[in-house]
Amino acid sequence: MKSILGMGNALTDILAVLPDDSLLKEFHLPRGSMQHVDMETGDKIWQTLKQMGVQYVAGGSAANTITGTAIFGMESGFIGKVGDDELGHLFRSDQEQYGIQSNLMKGVNSSGRAMVFITAPNAERTFAVYLGAALELVPEDLKPEHFKGYEYLHIEGYLVQNQQLIRRAVEMAKDAGCIISIDMASYNVVESNDAFLHDIVDKYVDIVFANETEAKAFTKMEPREALDELARHCEIAVVKVGKDGSMLKSGDEYHYIPAWPAATIDATGAGDTYAAGFLYAHSLGMPLKVCGEIGSIIAAKVVEVIGTKIDIPRWKSAKAEIRELIAANTKK
Repeated sequence: MKSILGMGNALTDILAVLPDDSLLKEFHLPRGSMQHVDMETGDKIWQTLKQMGVQYVAGGSAANTITGTAIFGMESGFIGKVGDDELGHLFRSDQEQYGIQSNLMKGVNSSGRAMVFITAPNAERTFAVYLGAALELVPEDLKPEHFKGYEYLHIEGYLVQNQQLIRRAVEMAKDAGCIISIDMASYNVVESNDAFLHDIVDKYVDIVFANETEAKAFTKMEPREALDELARHCEIAVVKVGKDGSMLKSGDEYHYIPAWPAATIDATGAGDTYAAGFLYAHSLGMPLKVCGEIGSIIAAKVVEVIGTKIDIPRWKSAKAEIRELIAANTKK
């Protein structure tokens, strides 16, 4: 089994299911948006949510993906930064639970958190994000030995707030012989870092994951044309189109993958989990179409639960489906 290293913002998701928008209005959070907040506002929101009953889940885009690859059985590692506090200890113990080789450095500020408001009637998500210690990860923290022995490096686009950090990571990963994948951040992050992302993808990245708005921000095109354009810049391009599935392209090879059936209640982490399934299948040498199908199978399980952690029965069901698919595509 091949190995994978993830690097991203070490955040704890604090999930709250709300009956209406009143709390969003109180904290001036537009419904469906993602807003960065300062420490004072972040603490105020957290204390308010604590009184309502919340769910804590170690998260962050790359960390979600790496948790998935670890459950699939890949040797998985993670680089990030947390504070010396309750949420930092929770994040660390969560990674240990899944057997992830954590390289979690300690920051000065309190640990990063993503407060996720899930509102009726359609489970729409609104985010208030305090990055805290996660922002303190700097290029000087990275050492060549962090990348040795890994076949893949997976990074999240949200790290582009520190361009030199990403550049140093991909340079070291290439020197170590890694296949590099990136999951694009939200469209506004892509738009504000357009030239840098194009440069990194062209020079270093092998696999790009993007949803339709991120792909449009990167290429200025609609999803199908955006896929073709992305594929000109990397080995494999993946454009996820939500409930309509995903599209894959590598060279002249193209596949449309329908979304697997699911009783959706919360789409948090669907893209991160898709990437885990895709990269796991890719590490086994599966055909491109099968990589997309395995990504879709596992993404369909995470949207059926609140948060980014799939329960054991759903993991068992997904693994059974995936084993059949792999067996059918393995040369005897």
